[in-house]
Amino acid sequence: MENQKIDDYLRDGLKDRWYPICPTSFIADKPVSLRRLGRKLVLWRDERGSLYCLEDHCPHRGAPLSEGIVLGNTLACRYHGVEVRADGTATRVPGSPGCKLEGSRTTASFHVQEIHGYVFLYNHSQPVETPPAMVLPEELNSSEYEVFPCYAEWKTDYRLIQDNVMDPMHGTFLHKQTHAMFQGETQAKFQIRDTDHGFIFEKVDQQNMNFDWSEFGDTSWFWQRLSIPYPREAGPGGHFFIVGSFTPIAPNLTAVCHWRCRQVEGWQRDAWKFLYKTQLELRHWEVIEQDRTLLEKTEPDASKREILYEHDLGLVRLRRYMRQLAKEQLASAEG
Repeated sequence: MENQKIDDYLRDGLKDRWYPICPTSFIADKPVSLRRLGRKLVLWRDERGSLYCLEDHCPHRGAPLSEGIVLGNTLACRYHGVEVRADGTATRVPGSPGCKLEGSRTTASFHVQEIHGYVFLYNHSQPVETPPAMVLPEELNSSEYEVFPCYAEWKTDYRLIQDNVMDPMHGTFLHKQTHAMFQGETQAKFQIRDTDHGFIFEKVDQQNMNFDWSEFGDTSWFWQRLSIPYPREAGPGGHFFIVGSFTPIAPNLTAVCHWRCRQVEGWQRDAWKFLYKTQLELRHWEVIEQDRTLLEKTEPDASKREILYEHDLGLVRLRRYMRQLAKEQLASAEG
């Protein structure tokens, strides 16, 4: 029973972390309704482009605020005109001025910010005035890297995608015929190396050849990072890094958020951007499609029948970490 409770809790994503929920381009001049993290949300911008987020639920009769009218940092519900401010307070009830609904803060509000092409939302367990600051990996926190966001929605559980990234050996098999992944042994020895914010699962007998390691970080948001060495013909710059974070939309539907990063400078930055957009981006989508196709065809309960071995120690470590957090959060919620 406890295991099922933890699974159910994990399905919608852990609380008190930031999550990328959609590309920034999704939110333009009209309110947008999104389901993420077990919640129905409305996001909108004011006339200056500032971003806001509420539960997509009018406190009067439950109509979707996303169908309403933007009044700066406030939405006016189209159903009866109730105005709800970005902090969740109903500021005006045109049909019944002075009623108890006016001034009440009954609609859930969420902190949001925009980073490298994505909207991030703080998935709080309890409302907070100031959420914790996100610590970004170097590739997303340094002007020395050129960064390309990459978004998709996959019909699978986000936990399967986390497992996939924490499995360096799948590259040698699944991606064997694809760009920069044809090299590397089909057998390897691994070790887990702790970091200040998570851990690295890496091959001890092979480096700079293929998908040799994978890293998990928890720095007020969950992220995973890997590196793919590039040959000279792939243009100027250092290793090709991929940073990923995966947000549940609904059971077996995930917002897959990647950043593709490479350290380049001067004239090489423009050369790399041109080469990436004209030749390499399509190849990278082909690699991701191989992952998507396989994972979407994997049964949702596959983990209940799996037989693991040494190459799976990284994903086992990740699962244990996430389950322990879920257990602690459940215990805290239950008092």
